[in-house]
Amino acid sequence: MDVNSPRGLVIAIDGPSGAGKGTVSRAIAAHLHYRHVDTGAMYRALAWLARHRGLDLNDAAAVAELARSAEIRCDTVVEIDGHDVTREIRTPEIDRAAALVAQHPAVRDVLVARQRVCGQDGGVVMEGRDIGTVVFPDADVKFYLDASPEERARRRAADAAHAAGRSGAAVEVVARELEARDRTDSTRRASPLARAADAIYIDTTGMAVAEVVDTVLRTIDARLNASA
Repeated sequence: MDVNSPRGLVIAIDGPSGAGKGTVSRAIAAHLHYRHVDTGAMYRALAWLARHRGLDLNDAAAVAELARSAEIRCDTVVEIDGHDVTREIRTPEIDRAAALVAQHPAVRDVLVARQRVCGQDGGVVMEGRDIGTVVFPDADVKFYLDASPEERARRRAADAAHAAGRSGAAVEVVARELEARDRTDSTRRASPLARAADAIYIDTTGMAVAEVVDTVLRTIDARLNASA
């Protein structure tokens, strides 16, 4: 695998919440010495800043203008306009707020343009919900990670940030929230959550992270060998 080529690959990893794409994407990027870009964190950070400034999240024009002016950093930490929001954006409230701002086409136009700049030189593992379909439809390798609704809810409920303040019935609560988020993401007019026709589908249900990472790396290697 020539991971040290001048340009490097653009690797797209999409999928719904709780499918494991964040953990897997970071591991792949570390293994390949690539940059990791969490595009969902950009929407979360924007939602946090909009709430912080008292904006109406339903006001698409105002949120889009904020997106145009905000300075966003998403790598080892997530910062927006100088605020380190790495932890603050991983809450149920920001989950809902991010889903709302992500529905606005004008907001997506701004952030997708930024995401393309982040990946234009290659050497990047980019995760999200529309990377292989919209952001980088010509990505070198595309994956779509998924898992059963029960598995995704269990994983999310086990996440201390996302489960904060919930009772012992957390898994059932989280399952309902994930179902609502899936519905919002897959039916929104702008860049809906969808598996690209040429994306490699991996059902991570019951798989250890290391197993998923190994599967992804072997697939990348096979693709490169086939095109050599």
